[in-house]
Amino acid sequence: MKRVQQGFTLIELMIVVAIIGILAAVAIPAYTDYTARAKVTEAVGALASAKTSVSEFYTSQGVMPKDAAEAGINTAPAGKYVKGITYTQTSGTVATLEVELQAINTAANGKKFALTGTGDTDKGITWECSKGDTPEKFLPANCRK
Repeated sequence: MKRVQQGFTLIELMIVVAIIGILAAVAIPAYTDYTARAKVTEAVGALASAKTSVSEFYTSQGVMPKDAAEAGINTAPAGKYVKGITYTQTSGTVATLEVELQAINTAANGKKFALTGTGDTDKGITWECSKGDTPEKFLPANCRK
């Protein structure tokens, strides 16, 4: 009489463990990058608020604000992942908002990216994103070039 196999053999269990290990090796780095990108969205939100302040000032005055205080920009926004925002007026119609990241991961901490606004009396301000020294994979789609 033949004995009926019950349960799994050792080789079957080893194959399953190997497959799970391979899947984890791919999934963990992808998840880490995903969480870092999600944290960078806080910086995008902080820039959006500053961008609105600059746009409102330009619309009412016809020139870019001289500094962050004149624009009403909070350069130290409350948030876990934004260290600060720097505002620089390049000319009467060009200004840059730069954000510095913190507490995201070792690849993104201390890195910066910026929005440069160019004013036009007919069209308003056109904003262009530049990646600065932030790794491209962490940036929003409009900053990846």
